[in-house]
Amino acid sequence: MTRRLILGPFNRVEGDLEVQLEVAQGRVTSAQVNAPMFRGFELMLAGHDPMDAMTIVPRICGICSVSQSVAAARALADACGVQAPPNGVIATNLMLACENLADHLTHFYLFFMPDFTRGVYAHRPWFDQATQRFAALAGSASGGGLHSRVALAARARWFEVLGTLGGRWPHTGSILPGGSARTIEATERVRMLGKIGEMRAFLERTLFGSPLEEVATLDSLAALQHWRTRAQGSDMALFLDIADQADLASLGAGPGRYLSYGAYAQTATQHAFAQGVWLDGQAQVLPLDPRDIAEDSCRAWYLDNPAGTPLHPMNGSTQPHADKAGAYTWNKAPRLAGQVCETGAIARQLVDGQALVRDAVRTHGGCVTTRVLARLLEMARIVPLMEHWLMALQPNEPFYAAHDIPEHAQGVGLTEAARGALGHWLRIDKGRISHYQIVAPTSWNFSPRDASGTPGALEAALVGAPLDEPAEAAPSNQSVAVQHIVRSFDPCMVCTVH
Repeated sequence: MTRRLILGPFNRVEGDLEVQLEVAQGRVTSAQVNAPMFRGFELMLAGHDPMDAMTIVPRICGICSVSQSVAAARALADACGVQAPPNGVIATNLMLACENLADHLTHFYLFFMPDFTRGVYAHRPWFDQATQRFAALAGSASGGGLHSRVALAARARWFEVLGTLGGRWPHTGSILPGGSARTIEATERVRMLGKIGEMRAFLERTLFGSPLEEVATLDSLAALQHWRTRAQGSDMALFLDIADQADLASLGAGPGRYLSYGAYAQTATQHAFAQGVWLDGQAQVLPLDPRDIAEDSCRAWYLDNPAGTPLHPMNGSTQPHADKAGAYTWNKAPRLAGQVCETGAIARQLVDGQALVRDAVRTHGGCVTTRVLARLLEMARIVPLMEHWLMALQPNEPFYAAHDIPEHAQGVGLTEAARGALGHWLRIDKGRISHYQIVAPTSWNFSPRDASGTPGALEAALVGAPLDEPAEAAPSNQSVAVQHIVRSFDPCMVCTVH
């Protein structure tokens, strides 16, 4: 017998999320993912001075406001034809990397790992360790959540780097189309190197139990297993133990197609983490053509394109239609050449050629284990990059290039937020914004079905998940397996619905 189950709202998620499941014989047979909130930032931006976007767009989301600022700045820079000087590029990359690492840290310690302290796992041999390290909101009387509290303290100190670079976080105003408004002095660089050293020490001592460079260069599952025997006691080693015993590699199979816009631009065409598309079973990175991106709104509460076809974001529309028949979400369905894509750290590391992630995905596919593993490895790679970038700043050289806003222009801004590919598309007419469209990472991963009925990445990943808790007993009807799959994508729903 098939039954229908609605899960939500999910806790420890940025924004509102509901998931409707059809269940038969204790497993999910079909899923619909609903972003139930409409915000309308794209409509708000119309008619504004183009530079107003740099104030409005970061307010889409607090936890990834730098990413939104970077995408908007790049779209405006493209429209203006301005190129930031090298120092401005470095400063922007430092701010983006700082925010992305903080998001990965938050995901691991506060969003993902606390689910393994739930009662359903009380009989597992690692349960006491997990509770001691990761229990959510545990008070001192229980002694739980010790490492989560240490991670929060490290995260708070870490944001002092962003405060120096951008003046404040969230919603820094220093990121601009021409670079950065904040000049970094030599003494500030020394202080930031000290703060980055503190984060390095936390990661090496608590999360990894070994030098970052050793973790970042692991090149196979065999190498990971060898490292694991030497790093017992680290939080990553405990995660790997849990992942094996809970069989997380069998949960949440992705679409096998991964999209990265390229992270941390070095030049107009080069990135610290490469741009491209990775397909399971292929041995090379495929080129990305942003012109192949289109959004299908047939299952979203928006007016349809009169032609009934998906639209490229430069031609897209976000006109709400709350009573639309057949719709079930405020999220559109982005597609690349008509295909579902997954995005995020796993996509970045696959496209960039990180050998361990490629080996893990070749063996297990895109799954709960490999998504979390990719985030952990990305943290190990980001800190050394930031140290290198800080040393590459050139004293007495500019951080910003002046520019004029044209009366008529259009621009595209692509970047990588912690959760994946983020794009802004805008047009300027008569000196004002006439069109603005945003496709966020969770728009890709949590998309609804398209006109052909193809489910989005999460909708497909949930099929087959076991419902291992009684459906009649609220709130335990929220299957722990479903929770793991949803959280492995690290949703940010407020960005999804802008």
